[in-house]
Order: sequence, then C-alpha cells, then structure tokens
Amino acid sequence: MSFDLNSEQRAFRDVMRSFVDERVAPHAAHHDREQTFPQESFDACVEMELPSLGIPEAYGGAGADMVTQAIMAEELARGCASTSVTVLISKLGMLPVMNFASEEIKREYLPRVAAGEIQSSYCLSEADAGSDVASMRCSAVRDGDDYILNGSKYWITNSGVSDTYTVFATTNPEARSHGITCFLVEKGWGVEFPAHEDKMGLRASPTGEVVFNDVRVPASHRIGAEGDGFKIAMHTLDRSRPTIGAQAVGIAQASIDYAGNYMKGRKAFGAPISELQGLRFMLADMAIRTEAARALVYRACAAIDAGDPDNQLTYLGAAAKSFASDTAMSVATDAVQLLGGYGFTKEFPVERYMRDAKITQIYEGTNQVQRVVVSKHLLK
Repeated sequence: MSFDLNSEQRAFRDVMRSFVDERVAPHAAHHDREQTFPQESFDACVEMELPSLGIPEAYGGAGADMVTQAIMAEELARGCASTSVTVLISKLGMLPVMNFASEEIKREYLPRVAAGEIQSSYCLSEADAGSDVASMRCSAVRDGDDYILNGSKYWITNSGVSDTYTVFATTNPEARSHGITCFLVEKGWGVEFPAHEDKMGLRASPTGEVVFNDVRVPASHRIGAEGDGFKIAMHTLDRSRPTIGAQAVGIAQASIDYAGNYMKGRKAFGAPISELQGLRFMLADMAIRTEAARALVYRACAAIDAGDPDNQLTYLGAAAKSFASDTAMSVATDAVQLLGGYGFTKEFPVERYMRDAKITQIYEGTNQVQRVVVSKHLLK
C-alpha cells in the first residue's frame, strides 16, 4: 500500500500551510499567554469551512477522507495546537452521533456543527475514572420520556464554550462497562461549568469540569441503546486517536522548522551553529522521527478510510497516537536544547511547543494505556 498524498491532498496541504501562517499562527502566543479562547483563529477556520471536513456530505459537511483531516490537524497544530483542538473537538463530540444516533438527531445537529454555528464536546473522563472508564459514577435514571442526569465530568475540552455535550453515564452501575449509556445534552438544559483549569499547555483551549445536577435529557437524545455506551466510546476513540497523532506531528514539525531556522542564524565559534555536526545530527534525528510518525498516522487514517478491512484499527490508532506524541515531546525538547538559554524563555515559541506536546501523551488515553492496547493485539 502507498501512503503518498494525492494531488488534491497536496494542494490542500499547501493551502492550509499558507492559511495557518497568515491567520492562525500570529495569534498563538497571545492566547497562550492570556489563556483565552482563540476566537479570531476559530472564526478564520469557520471561514475556511474546516469544521465541515469531518461531517458527511449528507448532513452538510465536506465528507473529507481521514488523511485529509489529518493534514488539517497537523497544519493547524504547527501554527497553534490550541486552535487545532478547538476545531477537532466538535468532530470528536459528533462521532457518536454520526455512527450511532437516530436520523432525527443527525439532521438536527450535524449540519450546524459543519457550518461552525455550534460546537460540541466529548464527556467521558471523570475525576476518578480516566483510563478506567468502567469506574464512572455519573448516572442517568429513566423518568418517563426523559433521563435524569447527575454527576460530573473532568478534563472536558471546550467546557462552557461548546453548545452540546456527548455524555457517557451509567444506567446500570452493577454492570460496569456494560451499563454505560451515551447521551447528547444541550448546554441550555441546566449544565453547569465551574472554573477552567490553569494548564501547563494548550492554554488557549479551555478545559474544565462539566456538572449535571438533575439535568433532564429527553430519551430521544440517547445515542444508541442502553448499555451501548462503552462500545460507542471505544469505537469513537479508535477513530479519533490518529488525529491526536497528527496534532503531535504538527507540533514536532513546528519545532523542527523553528530550530532549523534558528541554527542558520545563530553564530558560535565564528560560524553558524548549523555547521556544528553534533547539532546537525540532532536536527536530522528530529526530522527522521517526525517523518516516521507522520507515516504511521497516515497508515492509521488510511485504515479508517478503507473501513478497517484487516480489523487492525484499534492497534494502529494506539500505535500512531503513542509514537507520534512521544516523538513530539522528544523533538520539542530537543528544539529547546538547540536554542540553549533562549529556548527556555517565553520570547521564543519552542517552550510553548514543549508544553503543548506533553498533553498529546496523556489525553484520549495515556501512552501507557496505548501500549496495553498494542500488546493485547500482539498477544491475542
């Protein structure tokens, strides 16, 4: 199989690079420093119709293939990792809708997400139930034609910003993972949002707790059958993890680009430091690892596009996400080293790249959990 980009994908990549350099990257440092939502960058993405890429054409989207979506994620993250997350989170929130919801729900929400009119969040993690999803305590109790939702979710991207929340709650606590059910909840139904977290990285992407106190959710907004929530959650994460890998690749590429340009201009011992073989080899290793990560991400995305014919998507998604994010952390750290003391200051962006890279090793399943997934595939 070949994973070379076709002519349309190459053209899209070139357009995205120019767009990000002109409309997204210039705002990244400000919003990171102030920890504010990058509204102008998000609005620019809506103008470019980027939220529509992951939505099927039947519901007003572009229906782009996953490799093209990975290109978008990478290029946005190259300019501003937080903006990349703000665009991609609605796709994550809507994946359960696209694959498991009723036709009525699809037609009500998907076109609005595609148009950028509304945003969506994915509510799976809890304070004591991150990787151990089956330990969740958020509950939903049937009450006539509704469910009464109680509990809270932690580490939710776009908390308070999004208009809808795809929420996983237990409808049968005794059944653990087999008792989890998925719901689509609107912000205006009484959802509460305590203060946002003060984070190390992705500071322009709001993250916080989402609280449900007797929130009434129509049964029509249940996604799938009762007890299908765990299956829906895992199905969704298998299809979203490769884009986390793509974000990581974008951060790594930004680190390489900045460090390389810096090396050509910084002089030491009477010559540019780019002539020092030890530093040249560092940059070469950064590029080699990043190119390998990019190829693995495309491989996982291609499996999604093909419908996972070999039943390897869970393995490939875990491998791509963990390898790419480990690569981003390593490459960004090396970029800081190549800039020396300057790299340790906020005047230069490589310290932001290093802070942003760290979360890619943690969210949507820690890299330790991804290795559990990979080893299960190898030893089954």
